[in-house]
Amino acid sequence: MEYFNLFEKYGHEQVIFNTDPEVELKAIIAIHNTVLGPALGGCRMRKYSSEADAVIDVLRLSRGMTYKNAAADLPYGGGKAIIIGDPSIDKTPKLMESFGRFVQTLQGRFTTGPDMGTDLDDFKHAKKYTPYVITWEEKFTSSDDISLNTAYGVYVGIKACLKQVYGNESLDKRVIAVQGLGKVGYNLCNYLSEEGAKLLVSGHHRDKIDRVIKEFNAKEVGVEEIYSVQCDVFSPNAVGAILNNNTIPKLKCKIVAGGANNVLLNEKEHDIKLYKRNILYAPDYVINAGGVIAAAQTFTSYEYEKAREKVDNIYNILLKIFSISKDEDIPTHKAANVMVERKINKAKKKRKIYYKL
Repeated sequence: MEYFNLFEKYGHEQVIFNTDPEVELKAIIAIHNTVLGPALGGCRMRKYSSEADAVIDVLRLSRGMTYKNAAADLPYGGGKAIIIGDPSIDKTPKLMESFGRFVQTLQGRFTTGPDMGTDLDDFKHAKKYTPYVITWEEKFTSSDDISLNTAYGVYVGIKACLKQVYGNESLDKRVIAVQGLGKVGYNLCNYLSEEGAKLLVSGHHRDKIDRVIKEFNAKEVGVEEIYSVQCDVFSPNAVGAILNNNTIPKLKCKIVAGGANNVLLNEKEHDIKLYKRNILYAPDYVINAGGVIAAAQTFTSYEYEKAREKVDNIYNILLKIFSISKDEDIPTHKAANVMVERKINKAKKKRKIYYKL
């Protein structure tokens, strides 16, 4: 691979390959942009079919964190880390300690924490060697607070979308199709149900489906049927890349707003398809930022109310994006990118990269 051309394409400042043969660590830390502050992003561990796939993944994810943090008005840039390996068999305390030592070499340019394949306990080992990891010890009641804040942000975002489309944010009797019933999807159903929304739900786990049916009087629909049900809001909260040439024509909704990452298979192509169908799309990295907002609060002293107040602001951020979309006649995902890029370009006049003095 022509790595420097690739880094330039994605706009990265720094990409670090880290190896420790004694513990079989192979890790990549990608710092995309630190104009707004030190990079913040999770560390995931997974097997990759090739090293090239691992590089592409960490570049894409770290770039996404720049946009997510900037859109959420957080004083942090974007970064991400990946550890190559099967977390079920390759992850050890010694491996995480070694990873922590590499994070420490960056002296605060990058802070990380749990992501796919890693958890809170893993970073307790990393924290022996660096303060630049998030463990949430003694700051959250549990890690569930992260998914709870994510769900709350999606709930707030849905209300902003309703305001934009219907002129009011009332959820009473609105039909919401919720795809995915994990922690975020379940908590979202709770928020929506409390305000009188009618829930259509789909998922792959019988126990989770039965739970929301029982607790929130939801109606189950099939995993394929969820795309074509008549509803006010389609809310994807599971895997990404589910809005594509096959599914977008099926949608019978006015709004797409959910907690899943990378919902659009192709951001440029499928953002436009939704826009042309007059379906309002809440950009995923904006509406699902509640978790990273809460995590960022741990860098000081975590206060639930302060974190919740910043998550509430997702409502206003989305309305700003919708205004840009309307004024400039561009799709909402592009409008979100425009908003972020303007903020970064303005900040560049004051600082090029973050470094700890």
